[in-house]
Amino acid sequence: MSSPPWAGASSDDLHFVLLTGANSGVGVGIGQRIIDEFLATRPPSCHLILIPTTRSKSKSRDTVLALREHLDKAAHTSQTLDPQKAVARVHVLSVQVDLCDLRSIHAAADQLVNGKVTDPTGVIDDVAIPRLDAALYNAGLGGWEGLDWLEFARQFFTLGLIQSTTYPSFKKALPAAILDSKKLLGGESPRSGAPPDLAEVFCANIFGHYVLGHELMPLLSRATASETPGRIVWTSSIDAGHEHLDFADFQASKYMAPYESSKRITDLLSLTADLPSVQPVSAPYFESAATASKPVKPRFYLSHPGIVCTPMFPLNWFLFFWYWVTMHMSRLCGSPWHTVDVYRAACATSWLALADQSALDAAGAQHVKWGSSVTRTGDAAPKKSEVEGWGWEGRIDDADALRRDDAQGVLRKEIGRKWDAATLTKETKAEFERDGARCWAELERLRVGWEGALGRKKT
Repeated sequence: MSSPPWAGASSDDLHFVLLTGANSGVGVGIGQRIIDEFLATRPPSCHLILIPTTRSKSKSRDTVLALREHLDKAAHTSQTLDPQKAVARVHVLSVQVDLCDLRSIHAAADQLVNGKVTDPTGVIDDVAIPRLDAALYNAGLGGWEGLDWLEFARQFFTLGLIQSTTYPSFKKALPAAILDSKKLLGGESPRSGAPPDLAEVFCANIFGHYVLGHELMPLLSRATASETPGRIVWTSSIDAGHEHLDFADFQASKYMAPYESSKRITDLLSLTADLPSVQPVSAPYFESAATASKPVKPRFYLSHPGIVCTPMFPLNWFLFFWYWVTMHMSRLCGSPWHTVDVYRAACATSWLALADQSALDAAGAQHVKWGSSVTRTGDAAPKKSEVEGWGWEGRIDDADALRRDDAQGVLRKEIGRKWDAATLTKETKAEFERDGARCWAELERLRVGWEGALGRKKT
């Protein structure tokens, strides 16, 4: 078996990136944008090993071929790159995983950690991956069935175009689907008590990624602080407020809207992961026998794509066209969040995946929700997003602090705020931290419960 095409490069010149949900929607844009930005910013000695995940081998093959086609086009249309050398620096492999199937998640993680990753097109021989520099959690489900037109009219005429298309209250959620526990167990009896139920959207958007991250800790952890830490980049939504999560319906399986609920949990999980008040419940997630010699845990980062037109929302072609037109109108009217297309929507996640660690540390990026923003003319850049109960950076910014904001243009904090945004207080921030600890505790309970049911060693 031949050596991988990057065999001659030093370890520091290799960048391994895992991307879930890479075959559709924003995932397509992330894959394309990471290739473009890697080639534009990294020295010619560096290699990108991009590992998109899909749910089937045929989708993996199609995704790999599509990304290679984009790479070839980018290399041959660049004014500065040597096409042959550029193509030789980017390598696309793939892994199959179904984030609503825990056995599939464990199998994919085992393949990445202990086995070899494959190229479904046969160009690159199977190869072992020594580490992951970034795991980008993008895959997910919407769980909507359509629009409440009366509520749309009320919100539009009350709050206007930009607010109603950025923070819509008129999306109608489908009744929650509960995954079949027997199928999740592979038809076998649970090894250790009946496992807890799992709601489909909750599992696809948050819990499946949560389990995957724990299983990938050997690749994401580091032995010493001198090594660049691994990164887990969670994908949230701009509209994930306090009202979207009810702990009495944590998985949104009864009455809460499942997509928005899962994104609020994502915000709480990511932004509180390393807080002293939360670490007693979050610490076990980062620990396992396989990481005993790697005490430096990965860092959590948080992004959202802005408002983007994808088939995730169920509209017929006629309504989708006018949806697309309305999103462009919102951008032209001054909204910083209407990225509209998947390439611009990928801006924040791609930046978090590739930025120098020193730049992320200087920006305090771990404690910020980074959104993909755009100017009226479509120039994209990562922008700090306000999170209810957390603010922009986990600190209290009063009106004077907002006026002193030194960001320019659409990147200013005051641009794009929700109509009812309130100034952060000590009390609301303390509640946010408590809610973060509760999310961590419940996710750990579910993870450990399913590990026991599947007969896996608890950690």
